[in-house]
Amino acid sequence: AFLDREGLDRALLNRALRYSREHLGGKTRRSGEPVLGHAVEVARILDQLKLDTVTIAGGLLHDVVEDSEATSEEVEKTFGPEIAHLVRGVTTIGELKFATPEKEQAEYCRNMLLSMAKDIRVILIKLADRLHNMRTLQFLEPEKISRIARETLDIYTPLAHRFGIARIKWELEDLAFKHLDPEGYRDVVTKIAAKREDREEYIEAFKKPIEEKLKEGGIQAEIIGRPKHFYSIHNKMVTRGRPLEDIYDLLAIRVITNTVTECYHVLGIIHTLFTPVHERFRDFIATPKMNMYQSLHTTVIGPRGEMVEVQIRTRRMHVTAEFGIAAHWRYKESGGKDAAQGDGMGWLHQGVDWQKDLTDPKEFLEVLKGELFQHEVFVFTPNGDLKSLPKGSTPLDFAFAVHTQVGYRCVGAKVNARIVPLRYELQNGETVEIITSANATPTHDWLGIVKSGRARTKIRQFLKQESFQQSRLLGKEILERELRRLHFQGSADKKLAEEAAHFTMPDAEHLLAAIGRGDLNGKQVALRIAEQEAPPQEFEKLSLDRIIDLARRSERGVRIQGVGDLMGRFAKCCQPLPGDAIMGVV
Repeated sequence: AFLDREGLDRALLNRALRYSREHLGGKTRRSGEPVLGHAVEVARILDQLKLDTVTIAGGLLHDVVEDSEATSEEVEKTFGPEIAHLVRGVTTIGELKFATPEKEQAEYCRNMLLSMAKDIRVILIKLADRLHNMRTLQFLEPEKISRIARETLDIYTPLAHRFGIARIKWELEDLAFKHLDPEGYRDVVTKIAAKREDREEYIEAFKKPIEEKLKEGGIQAEIIGRPKHFYSIHNKMVTRGRPLEDIYDLLAIRVITNTVTECYHVLGIIHTLFTPVHERFRDFIATPKMNMYQSLHTTVIGPRGEMVEVQIRTRRMHVTAEFGIAAHWRYKESGGKDAAQGDGMGWLHQGVDWQKDLTDPKEFLEVLKGELFQHEVFVFTPNGDLKSLPKGSTPLDFAFAVHTQVGYRCVGAKVNARIVPLRYELQNGETVEIITSANATPTHDWLGIVKSGRARTKIRQFLKQESFQQSRLLGKEILERELRRLHFQGSADKKLAEEAAHFTMPDAEHLLAAIGRGDLNGKQVALRIAEQEAPPQEFEKLSLDRIIDLARRSERGVRIQGVGDLMGRFAKCCQPLPGDAIMGVV
């Protein structure tokens, strides 16, 4: 019933459904289910995210170009450029094939990054596509199941997190966990189910005094139990090295209010009723996460001495937490403005920049995964401006977040007015001041200090450019030396561009840099230049008697200050050739 939601263009969706049926009808998947059924389920997931008609139509049509004779041009002619653009974007992401799995995955992710930057709806369709594929993964071969589940955990789950779509993130994680570690998954599910009734009773007992206080204060709020997801529980068991029975923070509730003021009022009520665990309090309302997430987080000691996690947020914040960028997209499409939260896409725009400089597939994947998985730390400039950085960031990361030139000139830092080393790990709430010097420049050691993709990319750009200039100067020196050996008297500058074109180099500077790196033989280039500049020689026709006479009169050995035919002996350490500059000892 995904066609029944108010506000959708049912006529357009019905046309898209008919078009998919015409081109995909009769085709089946590995599970035996019709391919059309997959398209419908993808559209249903997009509808559950409350997305617009065009995006849902794109979901219905996302497989027609890849799995049938339909072309992108036909889709555009039938449905217009906007829907065709979405279908083309989804198709383009998966059509690359490379020799190695690592390079294929890297280029797949690179393509996905560029598609996202052009239109975020492309990745929303792709996430819905992956979610339904994960729901039916059991019909594939074991090797393919493992590969797809691992890719989901490495790429799609953190993408869903980065876009703030919690409901898709949790399900993708649990499905990937189920296929990658079936035994571990069953163990967690069984143990959680065994204590379900006990947990529900405890949560009801925990909620009761809160509800009474809210009623007394005239605050209308909804209190709901928040289920902990299987993969999240498994991760806690692994990272803490404890069995499920020793994981004490599995109990959680969520309080949803109408206003921000009420959020803080509710926080005060809960801290009055129960003892808070202070180090676990987080205010993500004042400092939203990069994915636009906002809530108050606190952990308190409940009635039986067990820890209970509490999230407090407004209804608007709750929608954003569940639907992330999809909710923001809807709000933006309806004409709303939300300057406080921004579009949550800053990391993506930066990613488009740094992907251009990361040509190594392994390095690209490493940086991408780091950017997707990162948690955040919030610090302040001396002027009070808030900066959000990856957890584990250092003052160098902060410097590059302020400005690239501040990063390049960084020589030290103060945190809360105290000098700290550049390797210092920044903590929430700290004020950071960068000390700069006009003579400072980045070094290779900095790459081992920084955590953020932005800082790493800027440092690499600088080092790459510096290395290029050093190679260029060395190449120029080598070429000039070789030209002197050939007694070249002309100007080589005008010939360098021609030689660069001959050796398929972009310009003369790249030609010189290639010589400096040893990629090109400087002697070979010098010979080509000298041959082009040398004037054609006219040879005198000599008689045999003239040749014999010249040979008898020719000077042997070395001329010293114009005097020839002197007795001399070459040292055995070298074999100079005519034209070489040498030194003599009397």
